Amino acid sequence: MAVTGTVFALFVLVHMIGNLKIFMDPEHLNTYAYWLRTAFEPLLPYEGLLWIMRIVLLVCLVAHIAAAVMISSRARASRGTHKRRGMTNLRSFAARNMLVTGTVLLAFIIFHLLDLTLGKAVAPSGYQHIENGQAYAYENVVASFSRWPVAAFYMFALLVLFVHLAHGLWTVVQDLGATGRRTRAVGLFLAGAIPLAILLGNILIPIAVLTGVVK
Repeated sequence: MAVTGTVFALFVLVHMIGNLKIFMDPEHLNTYAYWLRTAFEPLLPYEGLLWIMRIVLLVCLVAHIAAAVMISSRARASRGTHKRRGMTNLRSFAARNMLVTGTVLLAFIIFHLLDLTLGKAVAPSGYQHIENGQAYAYENVVASFSRWPVAAFYMFALLVLFVHLAHGLWTVVQDLGATGRRTRAVGLFLAGAIPLAILLGNILIPIAVLTGVVK
């Protein structure tokens, strides 16, 4: 769970950095979206890099869910009949609700893929697929987030992601056996800084669309 969670965190961070190109101009984001499909040609086929990432992420997702079920089952078996009380801080809340936040994130991933990757079902009516060597990532993002319920759902999912990642990365520091004081300090700092950066960087995009900063 620690290893697959770290892979997800790094992917989401890099994904967020790429998405911030939306604040430059449409051409920057659209060129980036098209480059992801043609990267390393002809060594890789069209969309080769994307399919490698998709397969790696899918394997990690299956492993992550399997680990979550296993850990939850072991926790219930070892808990017995007596529950701990008085655990009301944010860290304990995040720990006790990792399965809940994880389920919300899984639903969000499915929604996001349909909305801005496949352009199906929940996608905006004006969704444009890549054609003639031209991507329309900028236009699709603006069209999607111009619907305030969709933008609100994205922002809610990003808050859930922050809670899930902050606790998840904090436990990664423990699970991977960091014992040195300096190593643990750096690891714990990153466990808070990375989720916060992902939250702020991504949540700015729907807010910018709703307020007309990006249009």
